[in-house]
Amino acid sequence: MGVDMRMNLSLFLTIFVASILFLLVFPCYIYWPLVCWSCCSCRWEEAGNSDHSSKFVLSIACCVFYSHCGNRSILRDKPLQRTNSGWFSLWKKDEQKTWLAKFIRMNELKDEICSSWFAPVGSASDYPLLSKWVIYGEIACNGSCAGSSDEISPIYSLWATFIGLYIANYVVERSTGWALTHPLSVKEVEKKKKKQLKPEFLDMVPWYSGTSADLFKTVFDLLVSVTVFVGRFDMRMMQAAMSRVQDGAQQDDLLYNQFSDKDDMWFDFMADTGDGGNSSYAVARLLAQPSLRLLSADENFMLPRGDLLLIGGDLAYPNPSGFTYEKRFFRPFEYALQPPPWYKEEHVAVDKPELPSGVSELKLYDGPQCFVIPGNHDWFDGLHTFMRYICHKSWLGGWLMPQKKSYFALQLPKGWWLFGLDLALHGDIDVYQFKFFSELIKEKVGENDSVIIMTHEPNWLLDWYWNDNTGKNISYLICDCLNGRCKLRMAGDLHHYMRHSAVPSEKPVDVQHLLVNGCGGAFLHPTHVFSNFNKLYGTSYESKAAYPSFEDSSRIALGNILKFRKKNWQFDFIGGIIYFVLAFSMFPQCKLDHILRDDTFSGHLRSFFSTVWDAFIFLLGQSYVSSAGALLLLIAAFAFIPSKLSRKRRMIIGILHVSSHLASALILMLLLELGIETCIRHKLLATSGYHTLYEWYRSVESEHFPDPTGLRVRIEQWTFGLYPACIKYLMSAFDVPEVMAVTRNNICKNGMESLSRGGAVIYYASVFLYFWVFSTPIVSLVFGSYLYICINWLHLHFDEAFSSLRIANYKSFTRFHIKHDGDLEVFTLAVDKVPKEWKLDPKWDGEPKAAEPHEKVP
Repeated sequence: MGVDMRMNLSLFLTIFVASILFLLVFPCYIYWPLVCWSCCSCRWEEAGNSDHSSKFVLSIACCVFYSHCGNRSILRDKPLQRTNSGWFSLWKKDEQKTWLAKFIRMNELKDEICSSWFAPVGSASDYPLLSKWVIYGEIACNGSCAGSSDEISPIYSLWATFIGLYIANYVVERSTGWALTHPLSVKEVEKKKKKQLKPEFLDMVPWYSGTSADLFKTVFDLLVSVTVFVGRFDMRMMQAAMSRVQDGAQQDDLLYNQFSDKDDMWFDFMADTGDGGNSSYAVARLLAQPSLRLLSADENFMLPRGDLLLIGGDLAYPNPSGFTYEKRFFRPFEYALQPPPWYKEEHVAVDKPELPSGVSELKLYDGPQCFVIPGNHDWFDGLHTFMRYICHKSWLGGWLMPQKKSYFALQLPKGWWLFGLDLALHGDIDVYQFKFFSELIKEKVGENDSVIIMTHEPNWLLDWYWNDNTGKNISYLICDCLNGRCKLRMAGDLHHYMRHSAVPSEKPVDVQHLLVNGCGGAFLHPTHVFSNFNKLYGTSYESKAAYPSFEDSSRIALGNILKFRKKNWQFDFIGGIIYFVLAFSMFPQCKLDHILRDDTFSGHLRSFFSTVWDAFIFLLGQSYVSSAGALLLLIAAFAFIPSKLSRKRRMIIGILHVSSHLASALILMLLLELGIETCIRHKLLATSGYHTLYEWYRSVESEHFPDPTGLRVRIEQWTFGLYPACIKYLMSAFDVPEVMAVTRNNICKNGMESLSRGGAVIYYASVFLYFWVFSTPIVSLVFGSYLYICINWLHLHFDEAFSSLRIANYKSFTRFHIKHDGDLEVFTLAVDKVPKEWKLDPKWDGEPKAAEPHEKVP
């Protein structure tokens, strides 16, 4: 809090700004820091990012020098020596003992280094008029002027030396073309090659970011979709109206049978991809492998790549857009399995399927195919992006996409069917989907056939959790139309893996198996919250598998306490503002003598918490801003709690949550006020008004940089007083603790009414800077602890408590095999830890590519 610390900050900002202004004349395109200008090289076109880094290093160097040696390295009682005075003296035998002694006595060694090694190379009389004025702030008098100093300020000479080296290096390279022709070293070439080959993956979505425009857009799109379009406009109605024919079971846009004649078939299922690039690519790369070999104690399995890839929705987070679909969804799959060489990103498929050359119909195409259903995130824009990128594009990497609508039916070998349903934001199918699938069941699905139903949401788990009953049309389709022929229901949405099987009984079973696998790339969801699910459609079910396990899931939740702020540092922006609003009316606390007077630690604590309680009573009874902020926070906390609880329980939890935040904010407020009060009592702050730093600067300036000719006075007249005024108020602005302390004293003596509106703004802005920094770790800790308690003790906030952790690990997909005898084998393959660094696969270019399709002639 002392003058030296504040001087370092002001000095750094001054030198940094001065360097920027000075070097505007000389374009800076050098890639390396200025300190090692002679050791590095680069290409000119890659150097645009180094402008400010060089000035930053220059400013840091000057400030470090100042901190170590002070503003003047030459002592008054020691005459200035030339440059050959001390650098090699360390190695002279007759001086070794002296230097060893000085090494032990660190202060003397420091003085020796500052006065000998870093001493300037000349005196003021050695420099011409202009340079002398710029560096020393005085007109040359050749040592005859009264009161003039022959000493050089090493800070400004160091700055001038660095600037000179910078410009000289720039001129030499520009004039000789050395940087354009000098080859890079082998190590640098390899490093650059690896950087170019590194995939451009996006990071996991920061769901608690207070500065993300995508999240605000997601909230806006969701509000519009729910309040405007749901129940009023449904893209599924439009798709039904645009169908070519009206006979439900004969619609070529919805029914696909290209796989029905196979003897056996492999196909894959994944869901909820399009979040982190590393996690999405890890799953996509496994899906793209020609085969996967599984090793077990009993036998080995060789699983070939699936002929069909099914994706269960939520293709890109946080909201559907061209950018998120291309970067978060298409790019990982294109890196995993290359699209055809003639594929163009901007191509719009208007007549699907667009088959490669030599393939006359879809049944003859032997490459992998992909079918996709939309999830709730894909519906945030009314399904516009999904229709553009899925229904009107032909390729997802190397997977052909024949589908034309958001829902479909696939006829698979050996009497198996797959229904892909679009639930939109209703959690249910519309009447047009129901009409198509019910007629298909009557006319096509045999009595002994088996059906797999794929939806985005696992309403059997969500209805149990929320104590709700959704998907009535789906239930009627399964229980009354299929009547026991639904062997498997699979879904995503929940980003974990769980499988339940019906408990054997004499009662008829509508669905034999329930499978959730939403581990395609999005953040992890807990499993232990759903551990007690056991019934659907009147049938009892038992859990057969969970990934991660219930124990691991509960343990992972502890990360909310330990890692919330590290994972969600952008949450600081909102959290710090909330805490400042809660404590706003409490500033300043003028009567703190009773806390500092107590002699015992217990007495200090008693007085401290008594003052916190008094502040809380003042907040409830007399404050306006803080009480309004606390009320709004309570309303938000109540709305944040899941509606599955009663209002009474929600209110109790909300009050406890807000009380913890309010107590933390008031304690931090009082600690900050005690810190300022302590500094004032020890005369570290508020000693000479708002301009302590400027007065110190003027004293140093008059002592070390005399102005015998009155130049500064004339500059002040020529600039109409702006020259000293700008420096004065800039230093005051940078000296935040002094402003805060002086204003606090004025308020405590004369009341808040003595401050002007501008003065009040400056005071609260100064307080906010420090209070925001102090409060951000605490607000993250309190909120993270709240999430941990809710998810592990109350089984609440399963979405919020794990989205905060942004866990890229625990990813999986499911591979199915329809055997020759009609049985269905299911393999779920998981990745415990997702890689973060990748290298080029040498087999990637060996993948066979489809030939370019011929133009269709009507």
